[in-house]
Amino acid sequence: MTVIEPPLEVKKHALWEDALALVVGAFMMSWGIYLLGAIDGVSGGLAGVAFLTTYLSGWSFGVVYFVINLPFYYLAVKRLGWTFTVKTLIAVALVSVGSSLHPHFIDIGQLSPMYAAIFAGLSIGMGMLVLFRHGSSAGGFGILAAYAQERFNIRAGYVQGALDVTVVIASLALVDPWILLCSIIGAVLLNFVIAINHRPGRYFG
Repeated sequence: MTVIEPPLEVKKHALWEDALALVVGAFMMSWGIYLLGAIDGVSGGLAGVAFLTTYLSGWSFGVVYFVINLPFYYLAVKRLGWTFTVKTLIAVALVSVGSSLHPHFIDIGQLSPMYAAIFAGLSIGMGMLVLFRHGSSAGGFGILAAYAQERFNIRAGYVQGALDVTVVIASLALVDPWILLCSIIGAVLLNFVIAINHRPGRYFG
C-alpha cells in the first residue's frame, strides 16, 4: 500500500488569501444565519444563543452575536495566540454586519423551513470550514472547538456538535417544534460538513 506523506515544506497561505477567506467564510455564515432568522429558526453554538436572546429581547442579532463573543477572546489569546484571535474577531464582526445587510439586498416572500434549515446548515458549515482552514473561527464555541482539536486532537465538528445539542435543547421553550426539528437537521448537517472535512493533519495549506 502506498503511503502519501505531506510535503516537508508547507507553503502557508498568503496574507491576501487569509483576508479573502475571512470575507468568504463570514459571508457564507451570515447568509445561513439570515435564512434561519427568516424562519424564526435557531442554530447551535453562540449563534444559537444570539438567536434566543434576539427572540426574547428584540435586539439586533448582529449586535448580540458580536457582544457575547467578547469573553471568549481571552481564551483565544491565552491558548491559540494573537493571530488566531485577531482573525476571529474580524470574522465575527463581518458575520455580525453581514447578517444585518442581507435583508437590504434580498426579500424572501416564501421559504420552506426545511429547505432554509438545510441550506443554512450547509452554508454555515462551509463558512466555518473556510475560517478554520485559514487560522480563524466563528468565535465562541468555535474557539472552544478549535482549541480542543489543537490541544486534545478531538475533531472540531464533534465538540461543536455537543455544544450545539445543548443550545438546541434550550430552544424548546422558544421555538416552534417543527421549526426546531428543521433547525436540528440543519445543525446536524453543519457539523457533518466540519467533521468530514476538517481533521488534524489532513490540511497543510
